[in-house]
Amino acid sequence: MINQEYKKMLQGKSVIRELSEYATARGKEIGYDNVFDYTLGNPSVPCPDEYTKAVIDIYKEMNPMEIHGYSPSLGNTEARKYLAGELRDRFDIPYEDKHIFMTNGAASALAHALRLVTKPGDEVIGFAPFFPEYVEYIKWTGAKFKVVPPRCEDFQIQFDEFLKMLNPNVMAILINSPNNPTGVMYSDETLKRLAEILEEKQKEYGHDIFLISDEPYREIAFDGKTTPYPSHFYDNTISCYSYSKGMSLPGERIGYIAFNPKCTDADIASVICGQISRGIGHNCPSATQQIAIYKTGFKLSDVSVYETNANLIYNELVDLGFEVVKPQGTFYIFPKALEESAEAFCKKAMKYDLLLVPGGTFGCPDYFRMAYCIDTDKVKRSLPVLRKFVEECYK
Repeated sequence: MINQEYKKMLQGKSVIRELSEYATARGKEIGYDNVFDYTLGNPSVPCPDEYTKAVIDIYKEMNPMEIHGYSPSLGNTEARKYLAGELRDRFDIPYEDKHIFMTNGAASALAHALRLVTKPGDEVIGFAPFFPEYVEYIKWTGAKFKVVPPRCEDFQIQFDEFLKMLNPNVMAILINSPNNPTGVMYSDETLKRLAEILEEKQKEYGHDIFLISDEPYREIAFDGKTTPYPSHFYDNTISCYSYSKGMSLPGERIGYIAFNPKCTDADIASVICGQISRGIGHNCPSATQQIAIYKTGFKLSDVSVYETNANLIYNELVDLGFEVVKPQGTFYIFPKALEESAEAFCKKAMKYDLLLVPGGTFGCPDYFRMAYCIDTDKVKRSLPVLRKFVEECYK
């Protein structure tokens, strides 16, 4: 018999994917240029030229056995050395290659990190709004996911509610900054307070509490700012990274885990992750991609278009009377719907070929997400449509 738990998941498919599929079908009817699709967080700018050149050179010059064979279970040695050095230089934290574990993107990084620090029955605390797949990532470890309600005025942590949820069964805290879906980054003050609380609770409970930091949008920050790095604030931090967003490489499925050198068992955590891979099959990421990463070096796509789009949409939303927090990074914005049900709001928007994602699966049912990783020209053309929708349905 097919596993019934997985079969049940067919009844709860990703809302984002379903809307994206609708957008594709609708585009075949009226032309995709006429569908204002704000559903899928798929980067809209090309990867850096240096990366493309690196891949071409690898295939031209390197031994085929090296680039097409299995990579080491902990990752390519040169890639791990390179990443440790990059992180040392950027964040002034003494990473070594033993603190790096290569993964198939951030999802794989989270799969390893969650299994590393929890066992069935343990609790993981996250903060609304959150990336919906966290529910499944945590469920299949056997741990329980508890969610702190949102502080909607700025989407920083609601610490009073967080403190109520903390108990000796909590083994990990999961954060995402800059955040999908809000585009908000946690401030220094927020991360300092979070670290203080976790230090106190570790002592009180007599065990480690790990901070798992999901960081695929780390480099997409606006107004000339940089994203505060959680490992600066808390020793027991595990950083999970993907090259999907900052380098526009989602299809390459390459990322890593970086263990703060001061965290418990930092020197053997990568080795343990190698053993976790045996149980979940997330092992040996693409050798080519690992080599390409260290040969490219620290290069980003031209992500400036995301800030341009964010400002255009934010200003229009404010002018139309929406409650909305201005994004500080990523390529998402998360306004409050103009009626109690964001799902009903988004269904009405579909009649205008304006595709928005209701916020229920993100933990905020009266909000909706717009992924503005699309051409700026299309953003500009969508704004009169958004205005028409609001004025005809809500004015």
